[in-house]
Formats: sequence, structure tokens, C-alpha cells
Amino acid sequence: MFKLDLFKLITTSVALVLSSTLLYGGSDTNALPGKYISKMGAVDGGVIYPRKDGTYTAYRYNEQSTKGVNFGRVPTANELKAWDVDIMPDGTGLPDGEGSVSEGDELYEKQCSSCHGEFGAGGKGYPTLTGGNQEKLPNGVIKTLTNQRIEPGMEAPKRTIGTYWPKATTLIWYIRDAMPYAHPKSLTNNDIYAITAYLLKQDNILIDGQEMDDDSVLNREKLMKIKMPNENGFYPNIDGPNGVENVRKFFSDRAKNIGAGTRCMKDCKDLSSKGNEPTVMKIDNEITDVVPPYSMARDLPPEVENKLESKAEKMYNDSCKLCHGSDKMGAPVVGDVEAWNKVTQKGFDNVVHNAIDGVGGMPPKGGYENFTNSEVQMIVEFMIDSSKKKH
Repeated sequence: MFKLDLFKLITTSVALVLSSTLLYGGSDTNALPGKYISKMGAVDGGVIYPRKDGTYTAYRYNEQSTKGVNFGRVPTANELKAWDVDIMPDGTGLPDGEGSVSEGDELYEKQCSSCHGEFGAGGKGYPTLTGGNQEKLPNGVIKTLTNQRIEPGMEAPKRTIGTYWPKATTLIWYIRDAMPYAHPKSLTNNDIYAITAYLLKQDNILIDGQEMDDDSVLNREKLMKIKMPNENGFYPNIDGPNGVENVRKFFSDRAKNIGAGTRCMKDCKDLSSKGNEPTVMKIDNEITDVVPPYSMARDLPPEVENKLESKAEKMYNDSCKLCHGSDKMGAPVVGDVEAWNKVTQKGFDNVVHNAIDGVGGMPPKGGYENFTNSEVQMIVEFMIDSSKKKH
């Protein structure tokens, strides 16, 4: 369970602030490129760099004393409780409530489908939540997670809730705290149980070995009886007090996991196969007659100006239409005369101010901090003008 140690948090923050003024230490041998003092010990098998004589690799840090700095006060029990909101794999933190698959179907259609697609099949720019056969290989690995695009037409690994997520508690926690995208934390406890039930049903997840149907109801007790298909598909085990040491041990076994140890740069052997030469995958039938031919260029294609679309309209379509293009996000829909009449009653300046600083479930500038204030105003003008009653 996450416990916020406010005293340590503030102490760490002050230390970071005091250490944030970093200057290149060219006069110190330890600060010269390629001369950094290091030692083994990083959890991933790599090296760590100690702080010494005011120097950390190529940087100098502030050694000023923090004596006299006000660290604040110790948080109250209620303040800690307000931060202690995670939902753990053992069920700690699960809220009371319940919801059925059929209720979740309705909620998903209203709150989630505009981004994640019908039945969780995926949307433009948003992850696929369902699908992927859960059939396992003899070694226990889910077959669709081993997909590799080594031949034309082959599919990528199917990382969905049903094939990849190890704990159902993570799903309901994420839905509760982060969804829907435009206004998170707006769902009731019954809502999150219902949507979780719907998604688990679409992924063919069993509850205590039983299939779910439209009338199936999910609650805390039933959620804890779910065993996800890929529950044991992750290693090393990072949970519990031995998590860090488990990771360190994992990377220290170079022959098995390629971690710490002597690095191989040439004439390498495959240590996991008793010294045999490593197997190299080669393309037998390379496709060359492709029209247009393959290109290694990584540049974006040149943007073609649409003379029928203004700059404001283009910015709206690219960045704002997701929420303001339908009523599923709770935002006033462009084209809805009545909705925008209510919005503009606040006065144009206030509408622009809210668009810049954020209001309700909308973050500042809709989450696009690169927009200038004048660009935001231009988009607002376009949205209001597009929502006026035409005579």
C-alpha cells in the first residue's frame, strides 16, 4: 500500500532543488569525459557513479548546507489516508460496490468506445483492450504474446487485458483513477465494477473458473477470485520486500538473462546453449519489388496545405475534436447551438480564459501546452462561430 511520507518527500524535494544548479567541472580529472569514477552495483547490472568532492560525473552540484530550511510539518493521519488510495493485488483498497456486464456495456459505449473502439477493439491513438487468443505454449507462455513480424503478414504480439495484464485489480484501479480520459474520477464505484466486468467478459476471463454472461455481476469478492491468464508471465518478481534483490539476482545471471558480467563485443558465443554459435535469423525471400520502393528516411511527409481549411479549423481537428466532436466526453459539442449559447453566456474573455487555464475535466489548453494563448483564442473563436445558429 502506498504511504506518503510527507516529511521525506519535502526533504527530498528541497535537496533536489539545492542540487539542481549543475556546472560543468572541466578542471577536475573526475569530471573529464571518459574519466568518471564508477563501480558496479546498479540494480540492472550496470555501474553507478558516486558523488564526491562536489562532483557527479561531468557535473558539479551544490553542497550548500540545508540547515535552517523549513521542512513543514508531519502530515496528519487523515492527510495520509487521503493519499493512501492504491488498489493492491491482494485486494487492499478495493471499494465497495458492484456492477453487471450489461450495465458495463452501456457505460462503455457512452464513456469509452469513442477512444478504445467498439468492444475494446482499439481506436486511433488509443490501445486495444480486448482480443488475442489465450492459448498457451507448452512452457506456459501465451502463444499470441510470442508473435513476431519476421515474415510478411505476420501479426505483432497481442498485448491486451486478457493476454498481458497480470492482475485484474490493476484494471479496476486504472479505470477508477484515470478514466474516462476527459474527466477522470467521475465514475461511481458501481460504474467501475460494471465497466471492469464488461471488459473482462470481452476478454473471456473466468471468475472462479466460470464463464461470464451479460447478467454476471462483479464485486470485490468475485474480483479476488479472478486468476488472469498471464499472471505468472512476468519475471523477476518485483513485489514485496525482496523485489530489488530479485531484480539484482536476475540480471546477475548473465548466462541466462544477459545482465552483469563480462560484455561480449566480437566472436560472441551463445552462453545459454553451451557455447554454441548463436542462431541468426535471416530473411530467405527478401521482398524487393515494392512500389514505391522501401525507404529508410525517417522524416515526416511534407504537410499539404488545405486551402479549404483554416488554421484554426485544422488545429481543432487535430487536437480538440476528440472531446468536442461528440457528446461522449462531456464537453460542449461543436455545432450544438444550445450548448454553446450557455458557454458564451460567461462572456468571451472568460471562455478563452477557461480554455487556457483549464476548466472541469479539461486540462489547460486541452493538454496541448505548445499552443500559444493567441492560438487557443483562435480555436475558441472557430468553435463558437461553428456553433452559431445559421439563418
